[in-house]
Amino acid sequence: MNFSKFDMTPSHLKEAMKLMKSGQLKEATQLIQNNLNGSASDTNTNTMKDVTPDAPTSQDRSSSAQPPPTSADKPSDKPSNKLADKLQSLSDKMKDFKLDLPTAINIGGLNSGLSTHSEPSIPKNAQFLKGTLKSSQGHHDYRLYIPSTYAQAVEEGLRLPLVVMLHGCTQSPEDFAVGTRMNELAEEHQCLIVYPSQPTSANMNRCWNWFKPTDQQQGQGEPAWLAALTQSLIKDYAVDSLRVYIAGLSAGAAMAVIMAETYPNLYAALGVHSGLAYRSASDLPSAMMAMRQGGSAAPKSVENHKFVPIIVFHGDQDHTVSIRNGGQIVEAAKERLQAQKTDLNIQQHKQCSEQNCRSTQLQICDTSGVSQLEYWKIHGAGHSWAGGSSAGSYTDPKGPNASKEMLRFFLNHSL
Repeated sequence: MNFSKFDMTPSHLKEAMKLMKSGQLKEATQLIQNNLNGSASDTNTNTMKDVTPDAPTSQDRSSSAQPPPTSADKPSDKPSNKLADKLQSLSDKMKDFKLDLPTAINIGGLNSGLSTHSEPSIPKNAQFLKGTLKSSQGHHDYRLYIPSTYAQAVEEGLRLPLVVMLHGCTQSPEDFAVGTRMNELAEEHQCLIVYPSQPTSANMNRCWNWFKPTDQQQGQGEPAWLAALTQSLIKDYAVDSLRVYIAGLSAGAAMAVIMAETYPNLYAALGVHSGLAYRSASDLPSAMMAMRQGGSAAPKSVENHKFVPIIVFHGDQDHTVSIRNGGQIVEAAKERLQAQKTDLNIQQHKQCSEQNCRSTQLQICDTSGVSQLEYWKIHGAGHSWAGGSSAGSYTDPKGPNASKEMLRFFLNHSL
């Protein structure tokens, strides 16, 4: 019997396998990426370039240690991921047509996310430390940026804001720091920035597991260790516990939403870039559905939780995570805000340059004029961090500057 007619392998995957077998790895990656994005890829916004650091400094550190010394050693470990190895592994999976969902979702990022994750350059006296949190949830790595003025702030008895930044799929803390330029803003505004690292042992593409029920609850899974990391930094450093914020991109943004839902008394504000609403999915199939067309409504059991001020960015040409998800996040937040605060001022206007109107901004302020909810809909943008550096992956240098606007929004809020 001829079984070829029962072959369910998509044609673009078959063609990609042929290209891989012939050694045309770059072409295979591009073919898969184009198919998943639904259009030709934008090499300007979805490519991570190597960054040559200007004498970076870093230091291994356990979260239980005392505040850092003023000098540190340059890290000696080097990235070991190789694009060819990953693509060969992908080819093997394709042969059996047993791709799991995280692989299928993020294969379009192989060309960018698996590039060398280089050390970002930092100013003199600043530090970009390597740390490991040891908790009941296991051992978890992170990078911590400490501004050059930290020692002086400690001497003056000051306590600084802390921003938790959750990277997207295939990214690393180093890549995310370079792409968002958040370290540069930390210098300007005297903040600490922590970049937790999702290991491949938890998800082969470094995605936060936002779609798993065990990772959507307080005291369990990834939310538990992220909260433990946040609390340990508050304890070990001169951090103002009333000014702790969390933000993320894509899967990292979805996990940031989960953290604000499950630990609303830990974070003073939330930043979401190209993310999904709380409990948009409960398994792999529903995750794919949510990414393509939006998730289901949040359960009623969370509707009365404390409102956490939120700023949302989403590109209206995002073919990886539909902009419907950004709209759902905003609608849920708006409903909760209106239930808890009265006399709100709602405004909507376009952010324009001399060339064009790049984004439309919805802003809801309280009676004192403080912005409580903002939604930046970015026209013509795909799945990328607005205003980011092209030296990092998944960035759109055109702007608006999401990092700058997030930090501006954050620093207007405290618990």
